[in-house]
Amino acid sequence: MNHSYKDDKAGLIMAISIFIGILVNVLLYFISYRGGLPTFFDTIGTIVIAVMGGMFPGILTALLTNLVCTFFNDQAYFFAFINILVGVAATTFSRRGLFKKASKIVLFIIMVGVMCGTLSSVVQQVLYGRPQNDLIASMTDAVVSASGVLSFVAFLFINIVLNILDKGITTLIACIIMRLFPKSLSELIGRRVLMQRPLTEEYRKSIREWSKGVKLSVRLRTALAMVGTSILLVLSVGGVCIKLYFDNVKEERLVEAQNAARLASEIIDPDMVDDYMLYGTEAPGYTETAQMIQNIWASYPNVLYLYVVHPEEDCYRYIFDADGYEGSPESYDPGELVPYEEGDLQIVPAMLAGEDVEPIETNDSWGWLITVGSALRDDNGNTLCYVFSDVSIEVLGQFLREFIYKNLFIISGIIIVVIAFAFWITGVYTAYPISSMAYCLDHFSSADEDQSKLDDNLRSIRSLDIQTEDETQMLYEAICRLTMDQTEQMRRVRRLSESTARMQDGLIVTMADMVESRDSDTGAHVQKTAAYVKIIVEGLKRKGYYLDKVDDKFISDVVRSAPLHDVGKINISDQVLNKPGKLTPEEFEIMKTHTTAGKKILENAISSVQGENYLKEARNMAAYHHERWDGKGYPEGLHGEVIPLSARIMAVADVFDALTSPRVYKPAFSMEESIEMIKEGAGTQFDPKCVEVFFESLNDIKIILKKYNQNG
Repeated sequence: MNHSYKDDKAGLIMAISIFIGILVNVLLYFISYRGGLPTFFDTIGTIVIAVMGGMFPGILTALLTNLVCTFFNDQAYFFAFINILVGVAATTFSRRGLFKKASKIVLFIIMVGVMCGTLSSVVQQVLYGRPQNDLIASMTDAVVSASGVLSFVAFLFINIVLNILDKGITTLIACIIMRLFPKSLSELIGRRVLMQRPLTEEYRKSIREWSKGVKLSVRLRTALAMVGTSILLVLSVGGVCIKLYFDNVKEERLVEAQNAARLASEIIDPDMVDDYMLYGTEAPGYTETAQMIQNIWASYPNVLYLYVVHPEEDCYRYIFDADGYEGSPESYDPGELVPYEEGDLQIVPAMLAGEDVEPIETNDSWGWLITVGSALRDDNGNTLCYVFSDVSIEVLGQFLREFIYKNLFIISGIIIVVIAFAFWITGVYTAYPISSMAYCLDHFSSADEDQSKLDDNLRSIRSLDIQTEDETQMLYEAICRLTMDQTEQMRRVRRLSESTARMQDGLIVTMADMVESRDSDTGAHVQKTAAYVKIIVEGLKRKGYYLDKVDDKFISDVVRSAPLHDVGKINISDQVLNKPGKLTPEEFEIMKTHTTAGKKILENAISSVQGENYLKEARNMAAYHHERWDGKGYPEGLHGEVIPLSARIMAVADVFDALTSPRVYKPAFSMEESIEMIKEGAGTQFDPKCVEVFFESLNDIKIILKKYNQNG
């Protein structure tokens, strides 16, 4: 209910804003037009609405502005597409946040001024052949007289300068209005226009970057389909209409020509035709007949030529010529012979045979004409001469060209509106919500088991607040429910997993303590070695060593597994394990079996718990923590990086703790002595990288020694 109220309020504000924008545009245009000013300032409302509401509302404002202006200037609509492009440019600049920078505002003014000046100059030149505004026409004439440049070049330059001035003032006023407009209302309108939370430019950039792999977006595909359909419809309907109109006008002109020829043939006396050819104006009744033919010609304004001729073998013999057409090449006297034009040759055989002739269409030195011939016969049916009437369709062609140009300018505005509407409708109801949802879902799925990322992505999805009130909104709400359920399920699983892990860690420490309690000399050995292992493994990651192996999972597994490295000692008898003196060779061989025993114990554990990773690292450490870098260790004599990394780490930690801790057979070495011994073993007994990173954290080592060794 709250969303509905806000949306209705935003829709009402948007409608009122568009109305006010149109009113401001029309009022300023009317004042400029009536005052004969060379600038119009008719895009203030367009720029403001385009920035606040987006491309389609801005374009709609521009289109309706020019439509209203046609009530007092019927030529205004031809320039609608130019003002529509201003709305497109304003929206583009606004989305990129460029109206917040003075330099970008200047760039917008220059760019839009040059565009409007150039396009309006072309329109005026094509439609009128000169500037519409008298003041601009005078300025153009003055520049041409002073510089001698072409008239259109001078007009183009002046028009661009004036449009930059126009758009400069317009844009500055629009920027002031936008500054004064409450930000909360702008956001409310933006939310209503997008049917969801408005997207920031950074968010749009992220989505564009994320969707680079898309070959053809839904938005572009739908827009192309709508635009293609519109263009095809306009071309097909327009072409059919133009053809029908052209054919209809040709038919009307043809009827006029036939009527003129018929009437002229009816007033000529067949018995006097020979006298008219021989004696011309001297023949009785010639002048009166010529005057009547002249009157018939004058009564049909579309008939260019009306004449009476007698066909000869290779020429016409003129009898009457109703001249008087302004621009006529020449008129012919009675009896004068005139060669056939190339276009006439198609009817010459019929004329020489005295037959009726069909109308013909010619395009020669006389122009683009339709010629209609009417045969004049005597009482016996013999053809005496022909009355020809010519009508021009060249003027019709010029009219059609002008008609096409005007409609092209009108249709271009409509096409831009269709494109904008297609982009807007597909963006609002399809592209924006789907892209936003897909982008958030992709990040949600890539969060893996990171609960904080899951929570953040869930908040991002819910903050989209898509309100398209259609299937897209239903999909969005389903996704919100799904992601929320998934997040909560992952939270429950994580809590259970953490609880299980704590229990497992507790069991590991308990088991290790049970083993350690049998060894009277290894106080806190489990805790200290685990702490040293953590220092070393984190140091390896920090230094970038063994990147293919050391990741967060490996670190966790190794640290958790460290307490189990001596689990095999449970198989060693107390006599050997706690012997106060030095072990005999036989006893030492028994002691060495704690590595193989530990390996076997942990392998049995691995098989029973489906091969947990941390137990695999525990097995490696238990089995191989007494192997040496130079291959002289036990139980298998492995060397170098063949030794598992977790075991190489434990080797350093285990020996360092043994050196710094007292035993029944030796006192504890000092920290300095222990460090020197470990360093001496780097590259022979120990992995040198493990030694390096271990002693780079001396402060941490000291803290551990102080905590567990009272004499440390």
